[in-house]
Amino acid sequence: MGVLKKIVVVVCVVCISRYAYAESKTIEFSADAVVSMPQNVVKKTRLFVSKKAVRSEMVIDGKNVVEIIYPDEGRAILINDALKSYKERFVDQKSEKKETGSPCDQISNAVCEMIGTEDIAGHKTEKWQIISESRGKKLRTLHWIDVKRKLAIREFFPDGSLAELKMIKKEKVNGRDTEKWQRTLSRPDGRNTQSYQWYDAALKMAIKEELPGGYVRELKNIKISKQADVLFSVPEGYRKVPLQPATNPEYRNR
Repeated sequence: MGVLKKIVVVVCVVCISRYAYAESKTIEFSADAVVSMPQNVVKKTRLFVSKKAVRSEMVIDGKNVVEIIYPDEGRAILINDALKSYKERFVDQKSEKKETGSPCDQISNAVCEMIGTEDIAGHKTEKWQIISESRGKKLRTLHWIDVKRKLAIREFFPDGSLAELKMIKKEKVNGRDTEKWQRTLSRPDGRNTQSYQWYDAALKMAIKEELPGGYVRELKNIKISKQADVLFSVPEGYRKVPLQPATNPEYRNR
């Protein structure tokens, strides 16, 4: 249930890739994933999404970087075209159990229980209780999830914060028909923050988000079509090289 798999802007590439795969697993498409940050900083990634994998292409320090993530297999391939080599690393693997429609299908180390159904502003929702553990403490959250869109219409968090999602209007974004939703997070101290997302019903995911602080992430140039198998395999003749976990914290303990 992709409602709990939010985009983390700081590590945009991997998160956008996983998000796209989780939310639109039955539809194949290509797109440009663009993350805009304050001070006119823009990061762009080319995405190719198939039913089994996500390929991302980006330029880092003037070099082309290609990563292919196979979520169901729990692994990823990092391809270096300049050296004609590749590295393999392990990522969080989706549970092999059948999907049940529970939020726990997409998150680990948590217990999910549906405790009822409610109608909120005309949207039929399922009310879920999620119990997780952090630093030895059990945390309980409540989530009212839209049955049709799999969006969290209302959420209660352990610190007393309340998040509510309301649809404002229908709007055309990047050539796609979308619904514009406003999310308001109300904290116990009276502070409120708002963010926006544009939900694409055909792709079953948000294709644009505006976050507090001037951050925007979106998918542009979306083209729905079957993606070539060659995009998700290592080119012939490329040699496998080992990872160097000591010099790259991201790969430690993997």
